[in-house]
Amino acid sequence: MLDEAGLTSAVKWYVDGFARRSGVQIQMDFPSDLGRLPTSVEIALFRVMQEALTNIHRHAQTTRAQIALTRSGDRVNLRIRDFGRGIPRRTLERFRSSSGPTGVGLAGMRERIAELGGQLEIDSDSHGTQILVTLPLGNLTSQTALASD
Repeated sequence: MLDEAGLTSAVKWYVDGFARRSGVQIQMDFPSDLGRLPTSVEIALFRVMQEALTNIHRHAQTTRAQIALTRSGDRVNLRIRDFGRGIPRRTLERFRSSSGPTGVGLAGMRERIAELGGQLEIDSDSHGTQILVTLPLGNLTSQTALASD
């Protein structure tokens, strides 16, 4: 789906199924004129979105979340937010300092985004968690792909 229809269609398809299976309602905000992004960027954003939704379902104890995608010049931003119980403070501190285990999902998200020269920020408190991904588009072409995905 991602290869053929692009990021927006693939996310909508995935989120529809996820909402039916999990009971978590997802509000999506994607620009109608996003177009195709470099393959590596689409794959990375899709995988981060999948992992974030899995974490929301497993840990957040919430029934709603938001996903927003914006493109500004040579950057694309993905914001995923839930309204759950938040990430435990110790886990978040380990993630921010890159010391100690934080879970395979968070580490995988960080590595995937770093490979493309992007940034991954996570803010969390007792009112929910927000993941913000920023990826540069400047030197990437639509033919760039992550190895063995």
